[in-house]
Amino acid sequence: MRLLITGAGGFVGGALLRNAPEEWEIHACTRGSPLWRRHKLTWHCFDLSKEAILEETLESIHPHAIIHAAAAADIDWCEANPREAEQINVEVTRRIASFCKKYGTRLIFLSTDNVFNGVRGMYPETDIPDPVNHYGRTKVMAENVVMENVPSFVVARVALVIGFPLLGIGRSSMSRALAMFKQGKSLGVPTNEVRTPIDVVTLSKALLELAAHSFCGPLHLSGNDRLVRYDMMRRLAERLGFSPDVVYPNDPTGLPGRANRPLDVSLNNSLAQSLLSTRMLGFDDALATIVEAAAQ
Repeated sequence: MRLLITGAGGFVGGALLRNAPEEWEIHACTRGSPLWRRHKLTWHCFDLSKEAILEETLESIHPHAIIHAAAAADIDWCEANPREAEQINVEVTRRIASFCKKYGTRLIFLSTDNVFNGVRGMYPETDIPDPVNHYGRTKVMAENVVMENVPSFVVARVALVIGFPLLGIGRSSMSRALAMFKQGKSLGVPTNEVRTPIDVVTLSKALLELAAHSFCGPLHLSGNDRLVRYDMMRRLAERLGFSPDVVYPNDPTGLPGRANRPLDVSLNNSLAQSLLSTRMLGFDDALATIVEAAAQ
C-alpha cells in the first residue's frame, strides 16, 4: 500500500501517521515542517492550494489511496471568509478528485457531522445534508465533487473528534480544556448541543482500514454514545482528575462573529459497526483509549 495523507500535521493526521501499518509506504503532506520520522515515511511540505505543486506531487507519488484530511475546519473563520474556505475545502478537493478519477486512485474524504441541520439527530447515511453554516456548506460541495467524480471513494462524515494530539498540535478541544483546568480556569460549554464523539485513535484506525477496503459511499464515523456537550466535558474533567464543576453552562448564541451551530448532529454509526473490524466505542472506553495513547 502506498498511501498519501493530506493534513498530516494536524490532529487527525498525526494519529493516522502513528497508527499506519509499518509495512505501508506513507507520504505525508503538510504546510508545516516534518513532525516525525519512521521507516517508509516521506514528507512533502507545501501549501495544497498551490495547484502546480499539488499536481506534481500526486503525479510523482502515484498513491494507491489518499486520505484527504486537510481542511479549513474553524467554523467561525469559514463563515467570515467564505471564498477562502471554498478554495481550501472545495477547490483543493476538486483537484485531488480529478487525479483520482484519472488514475482510479481510492479517495477517503473527511467530511463532518455539520453537513446536517441538527433538527432531528441520529442521522443515517441516507439522510440529505442541509447545513446551517458555511463550513458545512463547503463540505457538502466537496462531498458532491468526490461522489460525482471518483470511482472508488468513501465520504467519511466524522463526528466531534476527541483526544490529545499524538503528533504535532492540531485542533484538539480536549488539549485546550486540559490547559485551562491546569491553570485553575473554568470552561463554559453549551447545554443544548448534542454530539456522538469519536476518539482520534479509533477514527484513525477506521480511516486506515477504509483506505484498503472495497466499500464505496458515505459512511458515518462516530462514537456509540449520544451526549450533550456540557455533560461530555464534565465527564472529561472528572476523568482527568478535576472537579466536574470546572465546566459550567454557557450559551454562546449571538456572540459577535459566531456562526450558527446545528443543535443535534448525532450520527447513526450502525453501517460502520457492521462494515469495519475497527470497533466504534462508547464514551468511557473512548476516554480510556485516548488517555492510554497520550501516555505512550
